[in-house]
Amino acid sequence: MHTIVETPVFMRSAKDARVTEAELDHIKDFLAHNPTAGDEMPGTGGARKVRFAARGKGKSGGYRVITFYSGEDIPVFLLDVYAKGEKIDLTQDEKNILRNILREIVETYRRTSS
Repeated sequence: MHTIVETPVFMRSAKDARVTEAELDHIKDFLAHNPTAGDEMPGTGGARKVRFAARGKGKSGGYRVITFYSGEDIPVFLLDVYAKGEKIDLTQDEKNILRNILREIVETYRRTSS
């Protein structure tokens, strides 16, 4: 089982999307046991999009959780969450920004945990 880190953006987005505590617990438990779940988002440096069912809507109308996992020595980072249809695909500029942020997360985490 892997450690989960909820970023401030994720926590704010979860509140805005009205994700329940039970749904959050399910998301965190699932990802702690399945850190490479979901589809890799090309051009982001390793971010993944994982689909989760919302209460009464199923996966097709549920939530999309953006995660990042870079290996056994780094936790699973929950980056963002949104309801299906709230966001469109990332632009190339957004992918570049995300890739740089993820690189910085890995470097910072490995530096501070050594």
